[in-house]
Amino acid sequence: MSKNLVIVESPAKAKTIQKYLGSDYEVKSSFGHIRDLPKKGMGIDLETFTPDYEVSVDKKKIVTELKAAAKKATIVWLASDEDREGEAISWHLAEELKLKEENTRRIVFHEITKNAILKAIENPRKIDQNLVNAQQARRILDRIVGFEMSPVLWKKVKPGLSAGRVQSVAVRLVVEREKEIRHFEPKSTFKVEGVFTNKEQQDIAAKLKKDFPNGADAENFLKQSQEVDFKVLNVEKKPGTRTASAPFTTSTLQQEASNRLGYGVSGTMRVAQRLYEEGFITYMRTDSVNLSQDAINGAEVQILKEYGKEYSKPRNYTTKSSSAQEAHEAIRPTDFGVKNVPDAQLNKLYQLIYKRTLASQMENAKIEKTVIEIGNEKLPQHFEAQGEVIVFDGFLRAYGIFKNDEDDAEDNEKLLPKVSVGEILSYKKITATEKFSKPSARFTEAGLVKKLEELGIGRPSTYAPTIQTIQNREYVDKREIDPQERDILKITLAKNEIKSETLIDKFGGDKNKFVPTDIGEVVNDFLAENFAEVLDYGFTAKVEQDFDDIANGQEKWKDTLHNFYNDFHPRIEDVQENADRANGERILGKDPKSGKTLIARIGRFGPMVQIGEQDDEETPKFASLMAHQNIATITFEEALELFKIPFDLTEYEGKPVLVGLGRFGPYVKWGEEFISIPKGENPLAVNDERAQEIIKEKQIADAPIASYKGEGVTKGTGRFGPFIKFKGIFINVPKRYDFDNLSQNDIAELIDAKLEKEANRYIQQWEDEKISIENARWGPLVKLNKKIFKIPRTKEGEKYTPEDLLEISLDEVKAWITDQDKNAFKVVKKKAPAKKKAVAAKKPAAKKAPAKKPAAKK
Repeated sequence: MSKNLVIVESPAKAKTIQKYLGSDYEVKSSFGHIRDLPKKGMGIDLETFTPDYEVSVDKKKIVTELKAAAKKATIVWLASDEDREGEAISWHLAEELKLKEENTRRIVFHEITKNAILKAIENPRKIDQNLVNAQQARRILDRIVGFEMSPVLWKKVKPGLSAGRVQSVAVRLVVEREKEIRHFEPKSTFKVEGVFTNKEQQDIAAKLKKDFPNGADAENFLKQSQEVDFKVLNVEKKPGTRTASAPFTTSTLQQEASNRLGYGVSGTMRVAQRLYEEGFITYMRTDSVNLSQDAINGAEVQILKEYGKEYSKPRNYTTKSSSAQEAHEAIRPTDFGVKNVPDAQLNKLYQLIYKRTLASQMENAKIEKTVIEIGNEKLPQHFEAQGEVIVFDGFLRAYGIFKNDEDDAEDNEKLLPKVSVGEILSYKKITATEKFSKPSARFTEAGLVKKLEELGIGRPSTYAPTIQTIQNREYVDKREIDPQERDILKITLAKNEIKSETLIDKFGGDKNKFVPTDIGEVVNDFLAENFAEVLDYGFTAKVEQDFDDIANGQEKWKDTLHNFYNDFHPRIEDVQENADRANGERILGKDPKSGKTLIARIGRFGPMVQIGEQDDEETPKFASLMAHQNIATITFEEALELFKIPFDLTEYEGKPVLVGLGRFGPYVKWGEEFISIPKGENPLAVNDERAQEIIKEKQIADAPIASYKGEGVTKGTGRFGPFIKFKGIFINVPKRYDFDNLSQNDIAELIDAKLEKEANRYIQQWEDEKISIENARWGPLVKLNKKIFKIPRTKEGEKYTPEDLLEISLDEVKAWITDQDKNAFKVVKKKAPAKKKAVAAKKPAAKKAPAKKPAAKK
């Protein structure tokens, strides 16, 4: 039996460390936190801010196993990650396992390599209570904000919503950027570009130094250009350098992985976690750009070997951020001799980290910039051609240059032909093109992380969860924005003739960028009006600094919580009592047919428009907005059009045809079958002919491609990729199959495997009640309709076995469901619409005066 027990937080990490420590050590995983605040209820004493931690049901078995192992061990080594979260995991383990201080060692390491692990074993320390308290402060403060602000949203906006300290600020950034874009007034100018040729007939592309405010001035310049000879007025050459970027921090890795690899923030962190746990890179949650001397030496050896002495420039970088946290080193490879890792997905990110770190230790690139001025003394403005040549590639040899679309517009990296001052040039073509100014770009995932970091909001461990949360809550999404069109004027001088033409300019289109949803805007506006301080960027950054001060031992964590709550809670009570309800309501006008008010607002099922009000004698008419529409921008005319849906068309093959708009977008309903209208197509433009085309396309797609045991098999491509369909069962087709050329054997194999899986899916099933006990990936569960419920433990605290579950009665299962959802079997009665107070005219919502209570301090 091993005398040493090492506890880490992940099985992959445990497996790697076990290889290095050998049989004298037993390495076990806690699978993350073993205890936390309870899932139900606040779980915090708000007088003393003492948390009521509990071991979750799914961790009780793990805790039991760890307790047994700890009793048998002479020394317990707590080896969770080195940041605040990792320190808290070690503290919770020590508390829950009741470890004695004299038999407990805390060890940390930046990388999972043999040397690092053995060095950590030689240099243990005690649990750093300051780091633990900083984590507790964050966890408790965020729980308070979420648990107290969310019910306010349920009451004042819509049930089921949530608020959070950092997530709400992230949503605010997205909403404010969208409003900025929405209210942006583009200004047009005319940019003039020319192509000139020298006596060797080599082209030189150049731009005029100044733009013209209108087409008349631009055309006048082109007329002047007809009358003059162009020549080289000046040639300037100057040396320049490009400097390598520092090694990666968490946020710069997320940004670069997005730019170069197209990875999302969460995806980047998942891959980086695996690289770390498998020993390929150092710890991936860090603010630091520092490299250890060993790393600098390792990089130098590799650079000398691969590129030569002239490319090597060992250096260290200093972290500019004052909030840089505990992790003391940048993200880097643990061994520069390892150029590739076996897994293809891991290797893409590893290559990025490897090359960036290597480049940071290489010489600057040397460039020569050339600027040629072209014009004539008679012209008011002159042209300028810019180019540059890389004289010595330096770090670019390893890392290269990445350009996004915006950079391409200002591309100066071109070779220019050799010319001399005074040399006569002839113009090939000079164009003046109308260009419009652009608003700030919408945020990408990486761009939002960068902005949060600039504002001092969040820390390396919080960026990815924050980005994921605001999407999961459906406050923002990354839907595609269709471009708009406008006319632009282009004036061209060629062959001594001036021509004008009107072109179509597409603008405003976007994809894979954050756009606020309607509910996201309504929630943000409500919180900004009523909880301005909580959403203030400076305040949120100050809270992060408080956590840093706690971690450094400069501030007491409960004092921080008291100071926050003493101002925050009275504000909650004030808003609960006095704030107006918010639904984003916009009055668009009067319906021309009925004379009733046409309103856009958030409804029970999302953004909608309605004709009439709740207290009218007749029930109001409702229509859902389409996916590309939103409450803030929908026009009166667009809103009226929505009431034309659904509409009937001529029957086809004896079945009624209808065009409608549902939860998943516009559709054609043919008989009882719903067929989606292709993305981007206007449902109001669907006539008999187009509807029949859509139906026929569906019929062709659904036509059997084969038969299996006398039943037809169809195929298609859905939300989760290619599939075949047999007797109403959808069967995913893995990539190893040739989907376009499935053989009969392939089809039989896929169906047999699915049927076998389905046969093993149900432990018990009550079809009439729509209740089942099913096998799932992480163990058995209960389903009612599509809702999932946990299976409780037995009276003895053990898990039910599949054999036990075969004997469970329907009444017992219903009791389990009711314990988790008291309303699961209740029939919901529709409430009568609430009477609205009569209003003479709609005015901007004014805040009610607080009743009896003074306004909360900010």
